[in-house]
Amino acid sequence: MSHSVIVITILAIAMVGFRMGRGRALTLAGGQARSLNSLPAYHGGYVLLWCALPALMLVLAWLALEPAAVRWLVLSGLPDGARSLSAERLDLFYDKILAFASLRNGIGNGTGGADASLVGGAEHYQRLKQLSLFALAVGSIAIAGTGLIFAWNRITPAFPARRVVEGCIRAMLVVSSALAIFTTIGIVLSLLFETIRFFEKVPIADFLFGLKWSPQMALRADQVGSSGAFGAVPIFAGTLLISLIAMAVAVPIGLMSAIYLSEYAGRNARAVLKPMLEILAGIPTVVYGFFAALTVAPLVRDLGTFLGLDVASESALAAGLVMGIMIIPFVSSLSDDVINAVPVALREGAYGLGATKSETILRVVLPAALPGIVGSILLAMSRAIGETMIVVMAAGLAANLTANPFAAVTTVTVQIVTLLVGDQEFDSAKTLAAFALGLVLFAITLGLNIIALMTVRKYREKYD
Repeated sequence: MSHSVIVITILAIAMVGFRMGRGRALTLAGGQARSLNSLPAYHGGYVLLWCALPALMLVLAWLALEPAAVRWLVLSGLPDGARSLSAERLDLFYDKILAFASLRNGIGNGTGGADASLVGGAEHYQRLKQLSLFALAVGSIAIAGTGLIFAWNRITPAFPARRVVEGCIRAMLVVSSALAIFTTIGIVLSLLFETIRFFEKVPIADFLFGLKWSPQMALRADQVGSSGAFGAVPIFAGTLLISLIAMAVAVPIGLMSAIYLSEYAGRNARAVLKPMLEILAGIPTVVYGFFAALTVAPLVRDLGTFLGLDVASESALAAGLVMGIMIIPFVSSLSDDVINAVPVALREGAYGLGATKSETILRVVLPAALPGIVGSILLAMSRAIGETMIVVMAAGLAANLTANPFAAVTTVTVQIVTLLVGDQEFDSAKTLAAFALGLVLFAITLGLNIIALMTVRKYREKYD
């Protein structure tokens, strides 16, 4: 029995409990639902919650605590010679035990001449995992059954099942909201702590205002090409350049598409065109990257050569154009929904004053929908800033400080991936630079959000 089977079994017991609770409520009420304090479905939901929640909480707690407990038990059962190893070597030996146990599961119980302590540790690990899974299955199913019996016995015609069920659902919503908030706080703190470690190695002024990015640290004094320069200005300049090109493509096309779909297109045309436009958002970014690298970038280079311009084979313009096409649905779809949400009374009032259709759109509909349009543009901007694959394949990895769209540039997200690829030590400035880049990018995105909220608040007060 696997963990998924245990969860499915718990959910099946919960559904049985729902049917039993609902049936008991109707039976006690003599088949008259009106005589119950709450609807029969709430009584069934009460039993369902008592079956599912305690058992699922046990499963989650077990999954969180089991690895540490199994590790301690396995290491405690090793011979004295193995237990006397240093902490680092003991961790490595435990990883070998896990790998060997997985290998034994895959090819059978052959030892292949492996070390006796390794074989014994793997056998002990497998026994503990089997025992743990059996104990979890028995315990969770027993708790689900106990919860079913307890809740089923509490059902009476006067029992306020609706209040209890809705209170439980409200508590789960609060927990989910708090979990999202604490997750965000945890992400920020993890970035902050690692960034502080980075600034202990590299001055913050050199990072924020330096004009050269070369994160390769020298391992010896005579090593060539490893200057260790961490000036992030070229990276943020490249991010801004590509994002501006993408927004210059996405915002006009997306906004005009939204206006056409909501104000001019017929019902049949809208039913066909909007899904086709939204398909762009479902295409994998690697496909856009191939399209940019194999089609758009050569086309831009050939066109530049024809006009007598010096265009790199990997350019910010090629990446920005394809990225703009990718984020068109973020602007058009959300803007279309916002424009359709503008009250018809505003349009009719404008028509009644003698305004034409275009005047109504420009002077009434768009200003009223401006908060939502700003939100869609902000979402598209965030998507453009966070894109990686298109930039890697079409704009390159060169950190050039330039405003020339025909030159090769790189972005923050590309550099973060580059810095963290491979076996890296998390005490080197090169690796820690990725966290500093992430924190600064987070701060920039937060600033954009604040500006957008201020803009939305200003115009919402005017047009609401």
